[in-house]
Amino acid sequence: MAQQHLDPTAGPVAGDTLEAYLQAQATEFLRALRQHRETGGAMATAANGTEEAVDAARALRRSARRISGTLHTFRPLLDEGWSEGMRPELAWLSGTLAREHAYGARLERLLAALHRLSGSSAFPAQASDPTAHPGTHPGARAQLPSEKGALTVGAAKAGALLERQLTLARTRAHSAALQALGSSRFHAVADNVAVLASEVPLTATASVTGLGPMAAAAEERLRDAVAGLPLITAGHPYNAEALVHGLSADTAPQPQDSPWHQVRLLLRLYRYAREVLFGDEAPVDVRLLTSGQALDRHRDAAEAAAAAASAARTPRIAPATAYALGVLHADQRHEVEAARFAFQRAWLRETVGTP
Repeated sequence: MAQQHLDPTAGPVAGDTLEAYLQAQATEFLRALRQHRETGGAMATAANGTEEAVDAARALRRSARRISGTLHTFRPLLDEGWSEGMRPELAWLSGTLAREHAYGARLERLLAALHRLSGSSAFPAQASDPTAHPGTHPGARAQLPSEKGALTVGAAKAGALLERQLTLARTRAHSAALQALGSSRFHAVADNVAVLASEVPLTATASVTGLGPMAAAAEERLRDAVAGLPLITAGHPYNAEALVHGLSADTAPQPQDSPWHQVRLLLRLYRYAREVLFGDEAPVDVRLLTSGQALDRHRDAAEAAAAAASAARTPRIAPATAYALGVLHADQRHEVEAARFAFQRAWLRETVGTP
């Protein structure tokens, strides 16, 4: 069916709807915080914590992101000083809590890719995903047996190097999370969220202002950002410029990735705006869902490729180890291109909603 856009003149009056959404997210934040403390508190991690504690930490990040994103999109309806003070603190909290999990997931992804590429049978191969793996991307090629043999020589040492580096990074992130959750800064954030659960500082005009125009503006910012993406280039399986940059001595982030990361952020803000507008009655937008999943895979693959390139720059590593890391980097950059291609197909598809 034809794509549907938000009508800027439509939508509920802001006051009650925005207040109810923010209070619900604040209540969820406080519930997750209480559960987190009851199930092991700050010491829980994905590796040694209970499943309940890990879920509680995830819920904390989820509600913090939604509160922060809503404050950004609907800031004209909220007290400016309070809103501008809250948003960076919530972003700091969600980012700090997410870092440890991100390093663990990155290590798991890279080790699985290494074993898949080297043909090792000692570890399970990465789960098959027809939209994420370069083998299903147009133009992807299989490795020759001689290439796999050469890769196997350095794969074990490459995996050990990655494990040392990313485990150290994860340990540091865990320590940072411990410090954050015990800091006065965090307690100030929790206190502000507790106040938000009972009272939302709306402006005087909030009760007579519609939410539609601000949600439509979020959608427009997303569309403008997508329009700036090289979607035609995303249809090609090989991106030599990205591969060369990743293995150069330049440690700056891959410049091609930044616009895609920005689109991912804007898509998330737009999804949150739809949640405010429609609540639990919002139809599932399959196009937004699949586009967001593709951008998540893009982010994960880009960060994994950067980690492989960083490991390859380690001084005095054996040539076979450097070769294995180079192949791993190229594999993850192919994953990046596959994710871009999947996003292109999802975004250009007509909107299909499910009730």
